[in-house]
Amino acid sequence: MEKEPHIVPAAAVKGNATGLFMMALFTMIWAGIAYGGLHGTAYALLLFIFPLLSVYFIVKGIALFKIAKNFPKPTSEADIAEEKRIGKWFGIVFAAEGLGIFIGINIVVNLGYPELTIPVLALVVGLHFYPMGKIFKRTIDYYLATWSTLIAVCGIVFTLKKLMPANYILAFLGVGLAIATSCYGLYMANKATKWLTD
Repeated sequence: MEKEPHIVPAAAVKGNATGLFMMALFTMIWAGIAYGGLHGTAYALLLFIFPLLSVYFIVKGIALFKIAKNFPKPTSEADIAEEKRIGKWFGIVFAAEGLGIFIGINIVVNLGYPELTIPVLALVVGLHFYPMGKIFKRTIDYYLATWSTLIAVCGIVFTLKKLMPANYILAFLGVGLAIATSCYGLYMANKATKWLTD
């Protein structure tokens, strides 16, 4: 019996693959920040899970790009318009995130709080997930946005109140955000597995 044609557009498959590469990169960045805080301690060994997940995301992303040609391109006006809408707003949010990071870091540095650089970076990253949920119509974005934002706010409070050593605050932020990007990557990898086994 002949299989029914894929209804998932090729752009969605490629977008998911790109997302996996991005989550692999961001997971490594945040894990690196966490390692900077835990370097020289036994706890640093626990971070090995994040590089493993990053490799897993990359492998899944490559596999998706290889099969993307088997999925249809959008043909209806509605599908084409939706693809353009997603691309447009993703670009806007991504640019706004970069601008927000630049402005936020400059503000805290000029106010004399350079130690808030990483917490502010984490805050902007967390907040940018909220509009992503609306753009891609995904619930997971709102959960990860809330998680990341809470981690960032705690990092800011811990820093200002000096509630723990600076290196532990870095570790707290790094691990917290690496968990968020890892969850995002696992969500995308799960979708990839379904498409790869279809």
